[in-house]
Amino acid sequence: MKFLKTCCFLLLSYCSLAQNADNAFKKPLKEVIAQIETRFKVKIRYPEDLVKDKWVTYADWRFRPDFEKTMTNVLSSQDITFAKEAEKKYKLQPYQYHLKTPEEGEQQLTYLSTLYNDEASWEKRKDELQACMWKALKLSPLPAKPTSKVITNNKRIMNGYTVENVAIETISGVYVCGSLYMPLESKGKIPVILNPDGHFGDGRYRADCQYRCAMQARMGAIAFSYDLFAWGESTLQFKSENHRKSLAQTMQTLNSIRILDWLLSFSNADASRVGITGGSGGGSQTMLITALDDRITLSVPVVMLSSYHSGGCPCESGMGVHLCGNGTNNVEIASMAAPRPQLILSDGKDWTQHVPETEFPFLQKVYGFYGKTDEVKNVHFPEEGHDYGKSKRLALYDFLAKKFQLDVKKLKDKTGVMDESKVTVEPFSAMYVFGEKGENLPKSAVKDFETLEKVFAEAIKN
Repeated sequence: MKFLKTCCFLLLSYCSLAQNADNAFKKPLKEVIAQIETRFKVKIRYPEDLVKDKWVTYADWRFRPDFEKTMTNVLSSQDITFAKEAEKKYKLQPYQYHLKTPEEGEQQLTYLSTLYNDEASWEKRKDELQACMWKALKLSPLPAKPTSKVITNNKRIMNGYTVENVAIETISGVYVCGSLYMPLESKGKIPVILNPDGHFGDGRYRADCQYRCAMQARMGAIAFSYDLFAWGESTLQFKSENHRKSLAQTMQTLNSIRILDWLLSFSNADASRVGITGGSGGGSQTMLITALDDRITLSVPVVMLSSYHSGGCPCESGMGVHLCGNGTNNVEIASMAAPRPQLILSDGKDWTQHVPETEFPFLQKVYGFYGKTDEVKNVHFPEEGHDYGKSKRLALYDFLAKKFQLDVKKLKDKTGVMDESKVTVEPFSAMYVFGEKGENLPKSAVKDFETLEKVFAEAIKN
């Protein structure tokens, strides 16, 4: 008994010492950063709120001779990462949950490749991912569709096409606004193409978006461009910071579904030729909507396909769709388009820089399960950056013309290149559905994010 009491005493003493040691080596994060700056002769900048009231346990034990290893050891428990800005200059930022290293992305693709080796095993994986994604987005089942009439106004006649302003109520009191581009003349059934907006300045009003959609219409397709959630005219209902709420991903998905419902109700819409294309955040939507909605028959994600980047905004990854199937990524999500035609547009100055040698071969393998490797293409622009510039648009036009059997000869110049000069780039105000100051927004419209959360919760309950 005496021996047992001695053991207990020693154990309690050890625990007490461990606790005391923990307290002895515990330091404010701000103080530890100052130590790092002095020891490694670097400068580290950070927003005060990022480090305020944060402490590092066993702080001095985390130091290593190597600067980066020391930073990783110190910041690993703080949900903070660091990035180099210049020689000996660094910045701290919140943990980038959507980012892996290129090496980690490649390793994940190697692992995913072990999960399927033929069409049957891939289809099983695809079904698993699809069901999980719908559930993660809280869209299984879909909420009831509002019975309100789609709002259209200010139809303009241009050279070979028309433009009309449109607002669609996606759930009670919540609208998605966009521009409908139609061929001025057409015969029979014609293709439908969704153009979700991305995180580019000026949103869907910018010139490159107008060029792209007008050219689609001049080629003989119905084209529709539309706002991100809490961007463009959506800011009449929600603050711009609400765009970085996780529910934005769900709303953007629902917007695309409602828009496609409407477009396919047109008497001249060809349900066998339905495309979607967007750049950056619009590229994220392109891959996700194609993976979820079998009505999409062709997709062109632009400057977004990456094994190590899942989108830098909660509107792209906030609902956890990338956690489905014990972990997935945008490459596997893009592969869910197979065997439908898909064009990947990538460049050399963002996270799509490794597409030709890393991501594209993975897609080819999945398309190969169907014997359809010719249906997936990659056009890479190694000297270009993150945009939906003219060279990328020209690649899109060629792909659409081939896959949707569009006669585009009359749209080419004497050298055989697509000519965008006949497109009218309109001022922003011409494209507003609800007026320059939102004066025509319906009185029943939701006016804040908190109300949206309540409306959405009620919608999915019924």
